[in-house]
Amino acid sequence: MTIDLHAHSTASDGTTPPAELPRLAARAGLTAVALTDHDTFAGLAAATAAAADVEVITGVEISCRLDDAEVHLLGLFVDPGHEALAAELELIRTDRDRRGVRMVERCRELGASITLAQVRTIAGGAPLGRPHIAAALAAAGITDAFTPDWIADGGRADVPKHVLAAVDAIALVRAAGGVAVLAHPRSVKRRASVSDTQLAALRDAGLAGLEADHPEQPLQVRDRLREVAADLGLLVTGSSDFHGDRKPVRLGECTTAPEVFSALRQAAGGH
Repeated sequence: MTIDLHAHSTASDGTTPPAELPRLAARAGLTAVALTDHDTFAGLAAATAAAADVEVITGVEISCRLDDAEVHLLGLFVDPGHEALAAELELIRTDRDRRGVRMVERCRELGASITLAQVRTIAGGAPLGRPHIAAALAAAGITDAFTPDWIADGGRADVPKHVLAAVDAIALVRAAGGVAVLAHPRSVKRRASVSDTQLAALRDAGLAGLEADHPEQPLQVRDRLREVAADLGLLVTGSSDFHGDRKPVRLGECTTAPEVFSALRQAAGGH
C-alpha cells in the first residue's frame, strides 16, 4: 500500500477539484489518500463518489492554537456528521470569511489594487483564505504577500481569527470517532516550531501521531521527530500536504507506512 494522509482540494485552498483528487492519486500510484481540507468536509462526497482504485479517507485539517502559536491538526477517520465537530468547523469557517473580508479591506487601505469580488472569484466558493488573497495580490504585482508588510501572521494586513485550542480540537476529533495527527510540527515555513514538551502535552491530551515526513521539514528534522515520537509513543506519518498548483509538491511526495496506517485505523475503531 502507498498512502498519503494530507491533501487539499478546491473545497478549501487547493486547486484540484475534489472529484479529480482520487484520479490524480491513482495516477501517482497511491492506494489511499486522505482529503483533509481546511475546516470543512465540503469536498468529501464528490471525492468519495469519484474513487475507484483509491480509498478516500475522511479527514479534515483544523486550525487550532497551541500556547501563543497556531498549529494544524489532522482529524482522520472522523464522522463528518458529528454534531459538535460540525458546529465548531462552521464557526471556524464563518470567522474565516469575516477575517478574509477584513484582510482585503486592510490590503486596499495599504494601497493594494485588489477587490473582494476578485478574491471571492479566486476562492471559487471555498471559504476565504490567505492563499486566495495572496493570489489576488500577486495579480496586482505584489509577490511578497506572506511577509510582515502584508498578510503574514502579525503582518500589517493580518486580522486575528477564532482559533480552537489544540487540546480541544483533539478532544473533538476523538469524540467524532477519529484519530488526531499533528501536521507539519516543525515546518521551515512556519513561524513557530512545536517543542518536545508541547508534543508530550498533546500526547497526554490524546494525540495519536505526528507528521514527520513532510516536504517542508528537512531530513534532519524528520529524523528528530521520529526520535521524539518513539520516546512519546506516538505514530509517525508522512504526507505531501498537496495543494495542486498552489504549491510545488507532488501528490504522494511523502507517504505513510502501511503498518502506521493500519494502527491509525484501528485506533479510530477500525472504520
